[in-house]
Amino acid sequence: MDPADGLIDHPYDVYRRLRDTAPVHRITGPDGTPAWLVTRYEDVRAALADPRLSLDKRNASAGTYKGLSLPPALDANLLNMDPPDHTRIRRLVGRAFTPRRVQQLREPIRRTADRLLDALGPHGTTDLIASYAAPLPITVICDLLGIPEEDRLDFRQWTDTLTAPDPARPDASKEAMAAMLGFLTRLLATKRRAPADDLLSDLIDVRDEDGGRLSEDELMSLAFLILFAGYENTVQLIGNAVLALLQHPDQLAALRKDLAQLPAAVEEFARYDGPAPLGIRRFPVEDVTVAGVTIPAGETVLVCPAAANRDPARFPDPDRLDLSRDASGHLALGHGIHYCLGAPLARAETEIALAALLERFPELALGDGELRWRPSLRARGLMALPVRY
Repeated sequence: MDPADGLIDHPYDVYRRLRDTAPVHRITGPDGTPAWLVTRYEDVRAALADPRLSLDKRNASAGTYKGLSLPPALDANLLNMDPPDHTRIRRLVGRAFTPRRVQQLREPIRRTADRLLDALGPHGTTDLIASYAAPLPITVICDLLGIPEEDRLDFRQWTDTLTAPDPARPDASKEAMAAMLGFLTRLLATKRRAPADDLLSDLIDVRDEDGGRLSEDELMSLAFLILFAGYENTVQLIGNAVLALLQHPDQLAALRKDLAQLPAAVEEFARYDGPAPLGIRRFPVEDVTVAGVTIPAGETVLVCPAAANRDPARFPDPDRLDLSRDASGHLALGHGIHYCLGAPLARAETEIALAALLERFPELALGDGELRWRPSLRARGLMALPVRY
């Protein structure tokens, strides 16, 4: 897939053409190696839950797309695992990452949102990504994990570099990865010496029924995944939701009248323009047939939730933002055993962020300047969101 084909600025036009021409396409991955792209809702949903489609890169054939390359200490995460290892680690994490903990975070999230909006003043202009949509989730996820405030800007910069690498700086991604690995190594050592009331300390201490614990690489990889995904996906979800509202004044007016709609509205925002266009690459452990197309074992399968969520066979009039729509069943946060572990937190942050913003600024509107999307096929989000308030 070539970004020049419109996948950055106008992806849904491309997805529509792909869905209309064939359910499964042979494509070229971001690194120039081949993959199969699945675009229709029924097929994407089935593929996400198909145990024959492995996330373990050891099941990949040579010369196929394998996704982001990580050092071994960061690669032992849930996005590269199948059962039973996936089941074991997810169960261990689930004991620390509980709905009760997310519920306890709602008030601190609202305080953070209010503090960020206070800093903007009663009126003016701002880049809402830089001033609000990005600092809110980085604050929440770093508070949750127990990361010192002075380290948070560095982490944000490393994540941005990894998500949308700069072609002019080919070594930047490697440098960001090395810096992040060093940071997490030091952080874990600190938490072992001085445990605190935070998720990272809990993960260091958590044990299964047999007394088993996370290995060093598993712990490091899990910390990386929670930080990376917990920040990146929520930034895009908040930013894309605000943009969708400002581009659809009728829906914005309806939501302002009844903020109780927000939980359902967040599901529609995720369906309409979600943060992760492509699911994690998968590798068939045997030949599989998807919509009549046989994909050989070991070749790469890319499922496209963004295309599936605009499939008219599942969501009528899918290109229309409709906050009264029943958007349940969307695939923006996954499906099956790999469903996003942090989904409840991302939903809570987005709901609270939008409520605080709409309550504070009744005249919020798009500002001047061209909207530019991040040059990434992994993340769907704006470089900046200029607004007036």
